[in-house]
Amino acid sequence: MSELTQEWGTVLANTYGTPPLALVEGKGATVQDEEGKSYIDLLAGIAVNSLGYGHPALVEAVSAQVARLGHVSNLFASEPVIKAGEKVLAHVADPQARVFFCNSGTEANEAAFKLARLTGRRRILAAHHGFHGRTMGALAMTGQPSKRRAFEPMPAGVEFYTYGDIDYLRTLVEQNPTDTAAIILEPIQGETGVIPAPAGFLAAVRALCDEHGILMIVDEVQTGVARTGDFFAFQSEDVLPDVITMAKGLGGGLPIGATIVRGLAEGLFTPGSHGTTFGGNPVSCVAATAVLDTIDDDFIAAVAAKGKSLAQAVEKLPSVDHVRGRGLMLGVVLNAPVAKQAVAEGLNQGLILNAPNESVLRLTPPLVISEEEIATATARLKTVLENIA
Repeated sequence: MSELTQEWGTVLANTYGTPPLALVEGKGATVQDEEGKSYIDLLAGIAVNSLGYGHPALVEAVSAQVARLGHVSNLFASEPVIKAGEKVLAHVADPQARVFFCNSGTEANEAAFKLARLTGRRRILAAHHGFHGRTMGALAMTGQPSKRRAFEPMPAGVEFYTYGDIDYLRTLVEQNPTDTAAIILEPIQGETGVIPAPAGFLAAVRALCDEHGILMIVDEVQTGVARTGDFFAFQSEDVLPDVITMAKGLGGGLPIGATIVRGLAEGLFTPGSHGTTFGGNPVSCVAATAVLDTIDDDFIAAVAAKGKSLAQAVEKLPSVDHVRGRGLMLGVVLNAPVAKQAVAEGLNQGLILNAPNESVLRLTPPLVISEEEIATATARLKTVLENIA
């Protein structure tokens, strides 16, 4: 155990346990620990470091802004928040759409929860096994009882449906359609093991929401900002949600979240109905603008291509049953429940991995990962799987 990991437990609350190692610097998709060992990062801070480590556009933008104006609160306007908002909304095909900036994905979903309340209806329908965050409203919509249990009672009104089962969802809605405020879903359930929604499910949910005047809320916290080979994962189907939540890759490593409102949700927020002191912080907003300026159509196409390359290579490895997901958000389904062992052995082989459950490895590398790094990472993963077999 390193000096830094030893000190961790004497300073930090015990919410994460003791980390296995301490990282000190990085470049691109590679990081180094305090002893100088390098690792190819296939996690990217849990799908956060979209431009990897030390990207010049991000470094330059943040350095210049923090020297100029760090924080002003939302009692005043500032250019960075307006620019970032314009860049975000450029990816939404509705000129009436508006964005609320916050600091994280759970806060973005907390805002969505409150929007549902502002409809005057009480029911929110969320998917079993979904994950939307750990603050109370977002946690209430998280379909994982083990995460909710210690903090019950949850805010009332949330009911759960089987992810991907439109017939079940329709039956649930029709029990009380006039009191159903919102349906929330992830296009790909990340924390459960990278499980994509079945083809056509998002379009069917959109039609069901339109039929009954229900908010369609799509959680793009992990899937957004080109992660899946589209800017938003819902763009793989011909739908446009009423509420879109995002965070993670948006700031390229700086804390920022966003809740986009349009359609039935436009106009629900009014002055004083919601807010956050740090939301729209100029430094985080210039980081987001740097990320969005970098992620153009060619960049997104490259993510899709690299995702296919990575998935095809990994699917050929020993002990791999299949690979699911899209773009650079992949779930490697193993033949045995050894994912956590693979994570530990990965560190020995210079590879950062993640196991959302016992039989799945989640791969969410920086979007700037190179084909050469993909080839090296695949070879290291092969060694990992052979060593734990």
